Amino acid sequence: MAGNKTERGVSWEVRANGRCFHESLRRKSFLCIRWGRYADNMVRSYKYTPLTFLPHNLYEQFQRAANLFFLLIVILQCVPVIATIPWYSTMLPLLFVLLVRGFKDLATDVGRRRSDAQINMRPCDILTPDSFKTVKWKDVCVGDILRVHKDQVIPADLLLLCSTEPHSLCYVETADIDGETNLKFRQALAVTHTELNGDQTEKNLKIFDGVVWCEEPNGNLHSFTGELHWKGERHLLDIDHLLLRGTVLRNTDTAYGLALYTGSDSKILQNCGHLKLKKTQVEKLLNKTMLVILLLMLSTALLLAVGAGLFEYKVSPQFDVLSALQRGSSAAYLGFLTFWGYVILLSPAVPMSLYITFEVIHMVHCLLIGWDVEMYWEDNDSPAQARTTTLNEELGQVGHLLSDKTGTLTQNRLLFRQCYIAGHIYGDMSKEFKPLDLSWNRFSCGGLKFSDQQLVEKLRRRSNPECQEFFTALALCHTVMSEWKDGLPQYQAASPDEEALVCAARELGWVFLSRTRDTLTISELGITRNYQLLALLDFTSKRRRMSVLVRETGGGLKLYSKGADIVILERLQKNCPLQGSTESALEVFAQSCLRTLCVAVRSVPEDLWTNWNRALNQASTATGNQETVLEEIYDQMETDLTLLGVTAIEDRLQEGVPETIATLRRAGVKVWVLTGDKTETAVNVGYACRLMDPDTTLIQGEELRQLLESPTPDVCVISKEPEVWITDKRAAKNKSALVITGPELVDLTRMPEWGARFVALSSQCQSVLCCRVTPAQKAEVVEMVRKYSTSITMAIGDGANDVNMIKTAHIGVGLCGVEGSQAVQNADFALAQFSFLRRLLLVHGHWSYYRICILLRYFLYKTTAFALVHIWYSFYNGFSAQPMYESWFISLYTTMYTSLPIQCMGFFEQDVSAKSCLSWPEIYRIGQKKKLFDPFVLALTLLYSVYTSIILFFIPMGILQYSAIDYQTFAVTVETSVVFTTTVEVILHTKYWTKFSIAAVIFSLLVFFLSTLALHSARLFTASPKDYFFLGASPNAYSTPEVWLTIFVTTCAAVLPSATIRALGVVLTKPKKHKIHSSVNEPVELQSWFRRGTFQRRSSYAVSQGKGFGKLITSGVGLPSAVSPQDRRVTPDSLKKDHPQGARSSIA
Repeated sequence: MAGNKTERGVSWEVRANGRCFHESLRRKSFLCIRWGRYADNMVRSYKYTPLTFLPHNLYEQFQRAANLFFLLIVILQCVPVIATIPWYSTMLPLLFVLLVRGFKDLATDVGRRRSDAQINMRPCDILTPDSFKTVKWKDVCVGDILRVHKDQVIPADLLLLCSTEPHSLCYVETADIDGETNLKFRQALAVTHTELNGDQTEKNLKIFDGVVWCEEPNGNLHSFTGELHWKGERHLLDIDHLLLRGTVLRNTDTAYGLALYTGSDSKILQNCGHLKLKKTQVEKLLNKTMLVILLLMLSTALLLAVGAGLFEYKVSPQFDVLSALQRGSSAAYLGFLTFWGYVILLSPAVPMSLYITFEVIHMVHCLLIGWDVEMYWEDNDSPAQARTTTLNEELGQVGHLLSDKTGTLTQNRLLFRQCYIAGHIYGDMSKEFKPLDLSWNRFSCGGLKFSDQQLVEKLRRRSNPECQEFFTALALCHTVMSEWKDGLPQYQAASPDEEALVCAARELGWVFLSRTRDTLTISELGITRNYQLLALLDFTSKRRRMSVLVRETGGGLKLYSKGADIVILERLQKNCPLQGSTESALEVFAQSCLRTLCVAVRSVPEDLWTNWNRALNQASTATGNQETVLEEIYDQMETDLTLLGVTAIEDRLQEGVPETIATLRRAGVKVWVLTGDKTETAVNVGYACRLMDPDTTLIQGEELRQLLESPTPDVCVISKEPEVWITDKRAAKNKSALVITGPELVDLTRMPEWGARFVALSSQCQSVLCCRVTPAQKAEVVEMVRKYSTSITMAIGDGANDVNMIKTAHIGVGLCGVEGSQAVQNADFALAQFSFLRRLLLVHGHWSYYRICILLRYFLYKTTAFALVHIWYSFYNGFSAQPMYESWFISLYTTMYTSLPIQCMGFFEQDVSAKSCLSWPEIYRIGQKKKLFDPFVLALTLLYSVYTSIILFFIPMGILQYSAIDYQTFAVTVETSVVFTTTVEVILHTKYWTKFSIAAVIFSLLVFFLSTLALHSARLFTASPKDYFFLGASPNAYSTPEVWLTIFVTTCAAVLPSATIRALGVVLTKPKKHKIHSSVNEPVELQSWFRRGTFQRRSSYAVSQGKGFGKLITSGVGLPSAVSPQDRRVTPDSLKKDHPQGARSSIA
């Protein structure tokens, strides 16, 4: 028996009301050890626990090679025989770095725990032996029976057992799962509906002892396989019986379900992926540079140690004093000790304070992002948030932006804006919207964004039969359900398109009131009419249209159809007089990026209806290929249509989306849209938000497959005809966009060569649209882009279905439109609007990249130049590892004397202003091309530091070696030259001066001079002669004119190359390159990149509507019984009688 279940793929056992059984097998863990089968229902997005924080965090921090190196240096400094500088000079900065980073990571993780707690503490009802009891989500266990009320979020993956609706139907909204706001219907098994429903539902559920065998937990959102074993019978289960966690129950008072998968086993959390440690490309290159410096340092120390051994072997025996210092040690042993002494002495070349400053500047950049009032959304009091403080510079390097659609680009609000009827276009699209006077319509609910009083007058005077017929079609041809609230009809639709059209008809006087299995009731300007519903020709994505066949009060038969223009126009009567003007209207609507559909009517003879209905009944009972037969019969009726008009719907985008995408395209960012919606929806949104131009060629389906299978590696499209390909990339000119669906993505992930070619092909296109993709596939697309391209990826979304791709991308951004959004909880940055992305990337991103790169290059320069002086000094001290500087200067050089100016530069530096960044997005390409921090730039920086170190040592040595200057005075001279040189270098780098920058330079120099004088004072020498042995060195040096002359000459020679390059850059650069800094910032006109060609008509009617709603309605499931048709005038009393307040419908 068990073997058979395994073969059928149903090995997951769930016993109804079996909490004791499931709790005994609940999954548990201790440290890295896990056992048990069933997960609890808690969300855990945090990384640390009290036991794992310290080891886990230390492990992450010591991933940095520099931290490991400094730990080794601290150990070496504790060995007296090789310690050349005090141990605390390295130990204290290392502890500070570890503590700062540790507290920051802890604070971030505590924030994740709080977000998790908000979800885990949500209330829900579970069945106990006594009755239903309200508990928290985290208390739900596999096998529990839950009661879910209308508008509640489903807390776990449930098997629907029954509901309060007829036939145990219920409707769920899956926007947080697949991005679609249209409703999905779910229905319980007939056996559980019959046995468990009724007056004693709670009692029946208590004694329910069914056992479910189903598939193991997985992330497939669109399929489910299972069996219910109950009363000796086996009943098959599929996805239509499942209520997924994260969906919202709509239009159903109460639904009862059996928990099958909880917590991390639920399908939505199976798609969320794991929390990943993200490192920036700059940090990775920095770590590699640190390794190179470390290897060079060790090699240099080895060479110097060899020199020390040779010196001790050949030179020291010639001098009695040097021989006495050996104390009988061999030259090899002394060379060995000298090697470790030089390792300690040269360790400042790997800058410890860099990581402290790195962390501080990252945190300040995050605060600046949060304080930016331009990214504050007043409507929901949401400022921008930087939830991770390690990715700031990558904001300035993004090459691919992968965005969700619903709730991210769009508001998911479809608005009826224009229409075309009988040769006239109605509706004003200008920004100066003038609302209509609809006070005469008692059914008006407001919210109509349509402005044309002329049409309203025609309708009210009944002077235009075409207009009346047009809105009659809109009020009848749909699958909408009505629900009465406060005496007004509220609509719930299977697609937002249908809802927008029915609501528009209601506002203009054609009010859909109710429906039964056999009738449709509407109010036409206050007169109620009942139409007998004879047939509903359902929508499918293949048909791209729907129709209703109704019998009017007078007995006449009419077929009303609406759908995509390309399928409606070809079914019109021959020689349609409005064909040309209709196509012109469609082009006008397409130019405005409106979603269009055509509306048509046909008068049907009685004998045609009789014969057609007979054929329909026969096809409905046929077996095998029934869907194809029905479509052929539908086609027979949907011919010889008369065009009534065209509707134009605006898919309301979020504020500023088109301008943001247009600007990002100018900045060189490739924008991809990943959505769970159907292809038509994504394509139309792509046109509306300027992701594509109207004349863009769409490459999809078989054409895309042929491109990927082409033997030529570099192939692209240059013509609107998808068959025309060439291998010259330059000829394509980005005139195309790729459209791919979820099933097609499976092939890309299975065949690496296809994935690589797809990414390469996308780089030649305007954009990529990925439709019908699961959350897991979104992450796979991001991973594919990361794998086959070198650009930085950013993923942005607003729902739980976006969490996986947000975690997978280099940078994840969550939109915080809904409180407690899982996208925000798992994101690196949180914004209230998509349009804020423009400022986040082009301003803060560019500034952060520029500041961090300048900071890192400067730190490498100043520390390497500072440390290399010891090498040149070795040739004068017999390779004895004697420090060139005073030990306190080594400790304070990077922490006090030179830290503040570069920190202010890292906080405030700007190469261009914020307005210039937005006005000239092309500046952003600097970061994409890694121009400021690449191996070549780093090599030049290190070479420049070598030059500086030579100048810093040999010029003072050349000037002072024949004067009466001792070692300590020489050391002070070199120390002062080092501080002056590095400070002047900061001054030369700084382009944007603030009062803080000026104060930092002055303060650093004052601290240097005052601390140097204090450290060389007699009082400290008396207190500790061993630590403060430079008695009176600085007063003596600064009183000598030769020293100041040497300092001046050394500083000038050291910064001469840098000053010369900057001067030549100003002199030789063409004037136009300075416009960014000097010109007046004028508003930027957002223009398309392409000339507008012939517009391709496109329709997206009901593109998010699933098939099957027509069959659901005509079968009578969940609908009232038929009402005899009659005509009468609407009165308030009759309305209250027929439609009492609070009555429920079948869809909400």
